[in-house]
Amino acid sequence: MPINEQRIAEELRLIADEAQPVDPVGYATRAGAGASRRRRLSWSLAGLVTATALVAGVFVVSPLREGGDIAAQVAALPRNTPEQLRLVRDCMPMGGPVHNMDPGLRIPEEGRAEDFRVLTEYRDKEGSTALVGSTAGFVLCTPTEQKDMTEPAVFTYWGYQPPGSLTRLAGNLTVDAYETHDPPPVGPERRQRNDSYLVIAGRVAPGVQRVEIVWKGGRRTDARVANGFFLGRMLTGLVPAPEGLGEGPLKPKQIVDTPSATVTAYDQAGRVIGQEKNVHYSWRGPTSRPSPTP
Repeated sequence: MPINEQRIAEELRLIADEAQPVDPVGYATRAGAGASRRRRLSWSLAGLVTATALVAGVFVVSPLREGGDIAAQVAALPRNTPEQLRLVRDCMPMGGPVHNMDPGLRIPEEGRAEDFRVLTEYRDKEGSTALVGSTAGFVLCTPTEQKDMTEPAVFTYWGYQPPGSLTRLAGNLTVDAYETHDPPPVGPERRQRNDSYLVIAGRVAPGVQRVEIVWKGGRRTDARVANGFFLGRMLTGLVPAPEGLGEGPLKPKQIVDTPSATVTAYDQAGRVIGQEKNVHYSWRGPTSRPSPTP
C-alpha cells in the first residue's frame, strides 16, 4: 500500500487540533488509503517523529516579529511569464489547490490557479521545483511530463493560519517548509527511482543576497533567491527503517533519508544576517522550533 509521510503528518496535525486520542496505525492507514498516487513503500522517519512530537505537545509556538517588507508585496506579486503560467496550471490540474488526502478534491476557498505566481524556482540537471504562491499561501511544485504523477497541489497559508500573512517575517529569514518530492518514474515501465528531493523554501527580507542550505552530514546547496523568496533542493536516498517502526503491512523496510538542515542568510558583504538551525522534515515556520529546555 502506498504511504505518504506528508499526509500522515497532516492527519496527525488534525488530531492535535481536535485534541483527540491518537491511533497512529489507524491514521497511517487512512493517510495511505488516500494516497494512490504515491509510488514508494517507505516512510520518512523524521516526518513520523515530527508529527508524533506535534501531537504529544513537544513543540511550542514561538512569537513572530515583523520584518521588513519583502520584495514581493501583497499587492504586487511578480507576474507570470507564459512559461510560468503553464507551470502553475500543470501543477494544479484541478484548477487550484486540492485536499491533502484526496488529490481529486479541489478546495475552492484556497484560490484558483490564476491567483498563483511562480515566486522562485530551483533548477538542476534533474529538473526543477518551484515555490508557487498567492497573497494567501503557497504550493510547492515539481513539474513532470507524466501528468498523472504530479505531486498534489497541497496549499499552506503564509503564517500557517487563514487568511495568510505574506509580509509577516521571523526576522531576515523565515523557513516556511521542508518537504520531500518524488522524481518521475524511469522508462516505459515507469520504474520507481530509489531517491527523492529534499525541498526547503521560505521568505527573506530586503538585504538578503544569498541563502545556503546545509543538511546534516555535509550535503549543501545555494538556494535560488528571487522576489523575496528562496527555495533549494537536494537528492536523497533510502535508509533502512529502524526496528519498531510500524507493524504488519505498515512496517516499511526502508525510509526516505530526511536529515535536519541549517539554513543561513547572507548579505551582500557575505555577513550572516539570519539563520535557522535544526530545520526538520515537515517544518512549518518558527512554530516548529523545539521548546527551550528547562
